[in-house]
Amino acid sequence: MSDTSTNKAAEPAEAERLSRMASQVREDIINTLAESKSGHPGGSLSCTDILVSLYFSKLRHDPKNPKWPDRDRFLLSKGHAAPALYSVLAEAGYFPKEELKTLRKINSRLQGHPDPNKLPGIEIPGGPEGIGLSEGVGMAAAAKLDGSQIKIYVLMGDGELDEGEVWEAAMAAVKFRLDNLIAIVDMNGLQQEGATSEIMPTASIADKFRAFNWNVLEINGHDIPAILSALDRACKHSGAPTAIIASTVKGKGVGFMEGKVEYHAKTLSQDAVQKALESIKVD
Repeated sequence: MSDTSTNKAAEPAEAERLSRMASQVREDIINTLAESKSGHPGGSLSCTDILVSLYFSKLRHDPKNPKWPDRDRFLLSKGHAAPALYSVLAEAGYFPKEELKTLRKINSRLQGHPDPNKLPGIEIPGGPEGIGLSEGVGMAAAAKLDGSQIKIYVLMGDGELDEGEVWEAAMAAVKFRLDNLIAIVDMNGLQQEGATSEIMPTASIADKFRAFNWNVLEINGHDIPAILSALDRACKHSGAPTAIIASTVKGKGVGFMEGKVEYHAKTLSQDAVQKALESIKVD
């Protein structure tokens, strides 16, 4: 059975390849949201570099056989960032890129939140905030029982860490020594109504995971070599799950959106779309 992972070292050429891919995915996100006239640009753009690094360099997966039993599992817990995941899946070949234009339309396979019953490459129905880590714990525990070597990756937003369920799952992951579980926190500092530090202050997220006895790595979530290095280290760690705390910028790559809470969910005007695409500048 084939897979699309490369596991290359973060050499300059590899980092450049992934950086260009990330720019293309950002362009796809903007065009997709422009077509749908709804959706979540800010959080989709903040996690783009993470998703591209995973899908095009680290994740064991096969677009031609989405249900391959030995695939790694990627769970998008922050389901509102579906435009980013859809764009990455389309670039990877899970479905035609032309279908991105159907986002949020009636009878489309690309719903506002991912639906595993509609679209290949989707593992869980993102939606209820905080649920992804619990589902990841279940999958990781099942893989251990089966003697499987697969990895389970869960991408969470920092806003959803307000949910108590996240911390219950964090305790269980350590109790069962789920070192095949890798949680990635897209820490862009903003959620729907404002700054995470004001809505429900969580102090140091990294220290919280350390207090739960997780292996913790802190990185710049837009530094592709740093992302790849962290993923490598997480995969090699044994005895405990790993949390990668990735500092990111909401709306990354589109200057006028960066760090702006209003772009959590905002319809883009034609002028805004044009400005955004000029800001990304895919060659």
